[in-house]
Amino acid sequence: MDQKQLIESAEKGDIENVLKLLDRGVDINLTDNSGRTAVMAATYNNQTEMVRTLIEKGADINIRDKNLNNVLLYAGAEGIIEVVKLAIEAEADTSLTNRFGGTALIPASERGHVEVVKELLTNSDIDVNHINDLHWTALLEAIILGDGEKEYQEIVQLLVDHGANVSIADKDGITPLKHAQNRGFREIEAILLKRGSN
Repeated sequence: MDQKQLIESAEKGDIENVLKLLDRGVDINLTDNSGRTAVMAATYNNQTEMVRTLIEKGADINIRDKNLNNVLLYAGAEGIIEVVKLAIEAEADTSLTNRFGGTALIPASERGHVEVVKELLTNSDIDVNHINDLHWTALLEAIILGDGEKEYQEIVQLLVDHGANVSIADKDGITPLKHAQNRGFREIEAILLKRGSN
């Protein structure tokens, strides 16, 4: 009962009750039927202070649930910048991947979360050239699934500034530059050409 209560309290942001349960000896890393830990339940519900408290109490933020989400992967994909920062400070394993075989950087780039992309590239050891199961890098995702507007231009610039390999093509051999040209993303095309893309 206490176990179920811990996850439910974390979800609601009830810090007082969570601390009480932990003092009682409830395992901080126990999981529910979805494989969620308390810190994961708090992340899903954007309970930043709860995430902070659980990290301070030693929660394992790398545990992935049945959807293959963990704190960094989910917060990165959803653009929850405060939780991303907490996860990076707590030395989250940036090499862990989501159900598409991507690191946190890939969905953040695809969804236009500029601040998250900046945080991951600047303050973590994330691999800028990681290739997911679709054979896409963060750079390819930002171009293929983005709209070419300001956020995506910023993300592409950040990625290339942090060492994104502009010549890694998709599984059909189409390069980021070609994708940008096909979509008429002139500003992104210019960024890539400046990097010597072809």
